[in-house]
Amino acid sequence: MRFSVFTAATPEWSPDQAVSMLAAQGWDGVEWRVTDQPDAQGAPGFWAGNRATWPFTGLEDRLGQIARVTAGSGLAYSGIGGYQQASDHDAVLRMLRATAELGAERVRVTMPHTRTGTPYPQLFDRTRADLEWIAARAAELGVQALVELHHGTITASASAALRLVDGLDPAHVGVIHDLGNLVIEGREDHLAALELLGPYLAHVHVKNVRWVPTDDRRADGSTVWVHEWATLRTGQESVADYLADLRTVGYDGWVTVEDFSTELPLVDRTADDLAFLRSLVSTDTP
Repeated sequence: MRFSVFTAATPEWSPDQAVSMLAAQGWDGVEWRVTDQPDAQGAPGFWAGNRATWPFTGLEDRLGQIARVTAGSGLAYSGIGGYQQASDHDAVLRMLRATAELGAERVRVTMPHTRTGTPYPQLFDRTRADLEWIAARAAELGVQALVELHHGTITASASAALRLVDGLDPAHVGVIHDLGNLVIEGREDHLAALELLGPYLAHVHVKNVRWVPTDDRRADGSTVWVHEWATLRTGQESVADYLADLRTVGYDGWVTVEDFSTELPLVDRTADDLAFLRSLVSTDTP
């Protein structure tokens, strides 16, 4: 396995700082966040004012800079973290072309959210048609579009994602299995889910989450629970067991960390994440 960091998780660093620090720490790759984002209200945040994010607007004019920054660090691309909706064909095509030009191989395409007023079956049918179109464009460009398992979307679970992509060419449409997102919604036994995805298991995101009770009560008096980001070591999921399940199904691709916990300063957080992952791999190697 090779380990990379998704730059959504490195908001305080510029692109140059991000790759310089990650390379110095011994990471294998970087997964660039590409989106137009709101300005930060104060310090840079994961999703607003993130300094390690490349704007989608004018992306084509920045591809040379992205390539130089990445190549100069010695890091490989684990992929591109795009935010373009599957239904926005023009935007998706731009991302596919940018991914091909960079040689980044794979790019995330965003799935629609549920509970928007449109029934799930309609969302599913529309998105399946979108993915058929995307798969054809990805094949023409020699890249792979990725569907992420993400809470609040039509692909919260491996089963839902497989139903959506089944029958499409797995060389050009794949699934991101996301350990942390599945704590929030969609968790299935990980080994079973990985086996179920089969050739569609194309990429892996790792973060960790925990559920905590609040002092709030619903109208019926029951406790309101909320999820919060946790370190890889302290969340509800066992990262060690997860990596073992990945190895059981023969997965030897990218494991991209997107650690949104804030207990440790960023430089210590990324260093500890890599040290933890490497320790799990080394202790499990026959």
